[in-house]
Amino acid sequence: MTLNLPGGARMAVAITCDFDAHSPWIGGYRMTSPAVLSRGEFGAEVGVPRLLTIFQDLQIPATWFTPGHDLVTFPEKVGDVLAQGHEIAAHGCYHEVISDLPPGEERRLMEVQLRQHEEVTGRRPRGYRSPSWEFSDLTLGLLEEFGFEWDSSLMGREFEPYHPRPVTTNLETASTFGPPSRIVEFPVSWYLDDFPAVEYVPGVAEEIGSHTVMFQRWKEIFQYAYDRVPGAIYTVTVHPQTIGRSHHIAAFAQFLAELRSLDGIWWATMSSIFDAYSPDDPPGPLAS
Repeated sequence: MTLNLPGGARMAVAITCDFDAHSPWIGGYRMTSPAVLSRGEFGAEVGVPRLLTIFQDLQIPATWFTPGHDLVTFPEKVGDVLAQGHEIAAHGCYHEVISDLPPGEERRLMEVQLRQHEEVTGRRPRGYRSPSWEFSDLTLGLLEEFGFEWDSSLMGREFEPYHPRPVTTNLETASTFGPPSRIVEFPVSWYLDDFPAVEYVPGVAEEIGSHTVMFQRWKEIFQYAYDRVPGAIYTVTVHPQTIGRSHHIAAFAQFLAELRSLDGIWWATMSSIFDAYSPDDPPGPLAS
């Protein structure tokens, strides 16, 4: 798949913010105590402004994946994000566990979240990121049906966008693939996500990792793409309630400033990258 990177850039960098606030606690972990909800509130009230300041100082556009629940709970902060020209993309209704949903519920929640996007932002999102980067057998078809252009949830590549295919697994014979979707996939990586690296979750992830190790890993992954993958898309995922803590946000600002000093990088939102496809290679169904 061919991308036209502007200004002779050698690669694109996409900074993505999962603006989860309350939703991962009530939807993903099913925790509703004031203690965990206060962590989501910190993300919205402290983490978001800290990130916006850094992005404004460094002139970096970002894509903010925001569950519908957090859109309607913190609409003023969403307005601040939009006021700086950033993109808002879909990220579930309440950070639901996709694989646990009964038949029909995933579709209903898709309708709810899109309605919430229209109510708060005045528009439908062009892109989607599934909660916890999880798909059901129905998710890809729903994205096509509801008119999404791109997704950023899967891990079938590292730096290259691609058209995902449905897969049927068999235990004693080969897995089989369906035809490629018209959806363009911008792959993600747990290695480029702050939450699993340094966040504390009671009873789930109780060993807090080193942010120094995390940023070193991010730099090494970036350097590989910068040196060896022409036309790469390097996608980092951060969460305001995680990266927004003082020791993390200071190191994150330094990390971004170091990358900002390099030549040949196009800093862009996901939809801007989607729009950079060559006219002779439009996103769409491919031959199997």
